Amino acid sequence: MKAVVLAGGYATRLWPITKHRPKMFLPIGETTVIDRIFADLEADDRIDTVYVSTNERFAEDFETYLADSRFEKPQLSVEDTSEEDEKFGVVGALAQLVERENVDDDLVVIAGDNLISFDVGDFVDFFETKGSPCLAAYDVGSRELAKSYGLVELDGDRVVDFQEKPVDPKSTLVSIACYAFTRENLPALERYLEDGNNPDEPGWFVQWLQNQESVYAYTFEEAWFDIGTPASYLDAVAWYLDGESYIAESATLENATVGENVHVMDGAKLVNASLNNAIIFSDATVQDCDVRDSIIDEETHIENMDLAGALIGAHTQITNGRDEA
Repeated sequence: MKAVVLAGGYATRLWPITKHRPKMFLPIGETTVIDRIFADLEADDRIDTVYVSTNERFAEDFETYLADSRFEKPQLSVEDTSEEDEKFGVVGALAQLVERENVDDDLVVIAGDNLISFDVGDFVDFFETKGSPCLAAYDVGSRELAKSYGLVELDGDRVVDFQEKPVDPKSTLVSIACYAFTRENLPALERYLEDGNNPDEPGWFVQWLQNQESVYAYTFEEAWFDIGTPASYLDAVAWYLDGESYIAESATLENATVGENVHVMDGAKLVNASLNNAIIFSDATVQDCDVRDSIIDEETHIENMDLAGALIGAHTQITNGRDEA
């Protein structure tokens, strides 16, 4: 069995934090988003190869990252794109990967920005039991949120209807970009694209496939975060920290008040600062500030500021409200 971790997006909604780094590398406590997925896939003996599908812009970043990684299964597979407007779409990129890597095996596909609380091995167990295409489904608890995802309607655990990004959702159970396909399903990717279907979201392919054969849903109730916006990244870190804070040993705190859900990374310096629900990247300095619901990138200096809902890019200097970068 093979696996694909989709890591080809440009994460424009998280810019400037992700303008020069893949969002899959964003820290979640002592690990990263993508490492949590790698760890599950590494532990499953049924999966022998993990293809990391990324774009040309971030290919070198992933090469370096994987070379220093403790994981043995991941190997890079590079899409021929370097800008957002050149993207093939997820289905198009997946079809190209299957052809490029000559994949002829059952295939697990996971979005690399998924923070999932279930063990991927349990999902694979479910897939092997069914012997048919499967997806993971989660109740987001909000019809407004459900509009942004693929809506799943079930009869037991069989998918009887699938609607990608519905205008008027009938429920709140959605697909979370974790799929499994049999080797017999893989040629259908090319047929789907040749018929002129939407190449972007994999949910469109699942909707098309569901009309031709049985598709099953693995449902779970723990936690799931789609790391695509500053708010969702902060929520994911808050879930991981569970009301606590994570302060790197090399960080410096001088008269700093650290509240709930605060992640402070290596070399960061907090002086006369108050923080709540915030992420401070490495070697950043926050002095005489009140910071809430904000993300401050590496090697940034913020002084005499009251920040709420801020997203500050790397190497920025802001003092007394004046941008000196």
